Amino acid sequence: MGKAWSREEVEATVADYFAMLELELRGEDYNKSAHRRSLLRLLNDRSDTAVERKHMNISAVLRDLDHPWIDGYKPYGNYQALLFNVVEDRLESDLTVRQVVEELTVLPALQPDVLGLLDRWTKPPEFEIVDHIAEPKSERKGRKVNYLKREAQNISLGNAGEEFVLRFEAERLHSLGKTRYADRIEHVSNTQGDGLGYDILSFEESGRERLIEVKTTSYGKRTPFFVTKNELECSRDEHDRYHLYRVFAFRKTPGLYGIKGALDRSFNLEPNQFVARR
Repeated sequence: MGKAWSREEVEATVADYFAMLELELRGEDYNKSAHRRSLLRLLNDRSDTAVERKHMNISAVLRDLDHPWIDGYKPYGNYQALLFNVVEDRLESDLTVRQVVEELTVLPALQPDVLGLLDRWTKPPEFEIVDHIAEPKSERKGRKVNYLKREAQNISLGNAGEEFVLRFEAERLHSLGKTRYADRIEHVSNTQGDGLGYDILSFEESGRERLIEVKTTSYGKRTPFFVTKNELECSRDEHDRYHLYRVFAFRKTPGLYGIKGALDRSFNLEPNQFVARR
């Protein structure tokens, strides 16, 4: 087992990560390798692999704090309590990153000018077992903003993502020579209301109905999303027709993936809110 990271090392690594995070959130280019080389000079004989792993740990902390992270650093749990505390303190003190994230959560979304919509389809992330930190973390501070939930409430972004999927589905069916089905695609969350448990009525090549729920984010493919009780029940009742389409990196180069069936069979779902009655 390697030697434990000191507070100075952890603080330097977190500072470097947040510098990259700010650039990523602003849509600006940066060089991860150059950042890592500069950071290594501040650390106690650490390897590139160790730094890469620590950056992935930071992504996991940010995920657990409901905050966007650097898409190129896949969240890796089993992190030390010291890292959690330093990241949490940084979130409290870094007003620049906080301002950028707050602006992004409410920024109106424009329909992207994307050619070759079918090329934007990608494989879903592999299913992961939820991991835990190695040490008990401290009690969280009082002020907490769930930026991922706030972004999910951005009506402009949600509508733009649904329009993107409508275009994708039309192109998919046209490419299969099924124009008659493409012409029947319906944006049901607009025409019939948002209580059906899905947003778009589309079709399989056979003509069978495809019920599509769309979840859109400006962030990466692994960003968690929020599911209503109605959506979950619909996915269970209509599991043979129900499809979740996840649209990601919407403000940059949007991509999407789809998963068919009951949501609780394909995703780790955790309680987020409770209704209290007396």
